[in-house]
Amino acid sequence: MTSILLENASILDIDRGELLDARDVLVVGGRIAEIGQPRIEASAERVIDLKGRTLMPGLCDAHVHVIVPINSFAQLTKWSPYYTAIRAMPILEGMLMRGFTTVRDAGGADFGLARAVEEDLIPSPRILFSGKALSQTGGHGDMRGAGENDFDRHYYVPSLGRVVDGVEAVRLAARDELRRGAHQVKLMVGGGIASYTDPVTFVQFSHDEIRAAVEEAENAETYVMAHAYTCRSIQHAVKAGVRSIEHGNFLDDETAILMRERQAILVPTLAAYTTMWEEGLDVGMPAELHAKIKTVLDVGPVELEVAQRNGVKMVYGTDLIGPLHRHQSLEFRIRGEVLPAIEVIRSATSYAAELFNMEDEIGRVEVGMRADLLVLEGNPLDDLNLLQDAKLLQLIMKDGKVYRDAMKV
Repeated sequence: MTSILLENASILDIDRGELLDARDVLVVGGRIAEIGQPRIEASAERVIDLKGRTLMPGLCDAHVHVIVPINSFAQLTKWSPYYTAIRAMPILEGMLMRGFTTVRDAGGADFGLARAVEEDLIPSPRILFSGKALSQTGGHGDMRGAGENDFDRHYYVPSLGRVVDGVEAVRLAARDELRRGAHQVKLMVGGGIASYTDPVTFVQFSHDEIRAAVEEAENAETYVMAHAYTCRSIQHAVKAGVRSIEHGNFLDDETAILMRERQAILVPTLAAYTTMWEEGLDVGMPAELHAKIKTVLDVGPVELEVAQRNGVKMVYGTDLIGPLHRHQSLEFRIRGEVLPAIEVIRSATSYAAELFNMEDEIGRVEVGMRADLLVLEGNPLDDLNLLQDAKLLQLIMKDGKVYRDAMKV
C-alpha cells in the first residue's frame, strides 16, 4: 500500500476551531493511519516536510450540477450522453484543483460518471449523485416551454430531472434512482430560475408525493434533498420529512425554527445568483430566465443571518453551471461577510460530512479518515481569502493520491 508521511504540519482542528502545531501525519492506503504529537517514527515511500504549513480536510460542495449548461437548459435533452460526460470532465477537474474533494450533484450526473471517478479514470472529486431530480409536470425539472408538449422520456437522454406525477409515480421514480445507485433523492418542491413555466413562488408536489419519496429514501438508509426558495416550499418539504433544503433564500424565523426542530439542514447557494446576475447574459443565459434572478439575489445574505441566529446548520453549496464554475470558491467570501470563518469552513467540511452521512470518512484530519487533505500557507481562520484562490493550495490529496504538488521547499 502506498504510504506518505507529512511532517511538521499545523493541523486545522475543525471541531476546536484552531491550528494544532507541529504534528506528523502518516497516510497509508488512502487513509490517515497515524497522527504524531509531534513526530512519527515510521518509514514511508514519500516524506513531505510541510514546514508548519496548514493541513486541513478537503472541501465539500453540497450542490453542484456538473452536466448542466447555462445557455441550453432545454437543449441538454438533445445532447449525446457521451458528449455530456466529456464536457463534464474539465469541470470536475477544476473543482478538484480548487480543493473540493467531495461534491454532491443535485441533478443530472449519474452512476456512470460517478463510477469513472471511483475508478480514477478522470481527475475529479468523488461524486455523490442524485441521478435525475424528480419534478412534477410544470415543475422546476420540467424544461418545456408553454408551447411545447412532447419530450423524450428515455432515461439515458441527458437532463436535469424527470417528470413524475402522483404518489405511486414518485415512489417508483425514487426507487429507480436508488436502484441506479443514487446517494440521495432530489425533489423539486418549488419554482425556480432555470425553468420556464414556474415562478419562484410556486409550491410543487403534494405532501403525500413528497412523503412517498422520503419513505423510499429512508428505507434505503439515505435522505431527500429538496429545491425550495420560499417559506411555503421549505415548510412543505420539512413537514414531510425532507432533510436537506437547497437554496432557501426567503427563510424567516418561523421556518428556521421548524427546520431546527426537525433537524433539517440548509444549503444556501449564494454564489450562483451573484455570478448569474453579473455574467449570465454574457455567457448565453436566456433573458427570460436571467430576469428571475433579481428576486432571490438581494435576500441571500439575510438568509444566513436568520439561519445562524436560529441554530440551523448550514452546509456549503454553490449551484454554479457552465463557465461560472470558476467562481466556486466565491461562496467563502459571501458567507464570510456574515458568518464566523470557522462556521464557513465547517460548512464545507464537517457539517457537509454529517449531511452526507460520511462523518467517519471525510471532513476532519483524524486517524481512520480518508486522506482528503489540503496544504496551504497561512491560517484560513484568520483569512478566508486563502480558500478563494486555488493557486494558494500547495498540495491537494484525495484518498491518499496527490493531484497537485506545488510545495515550495
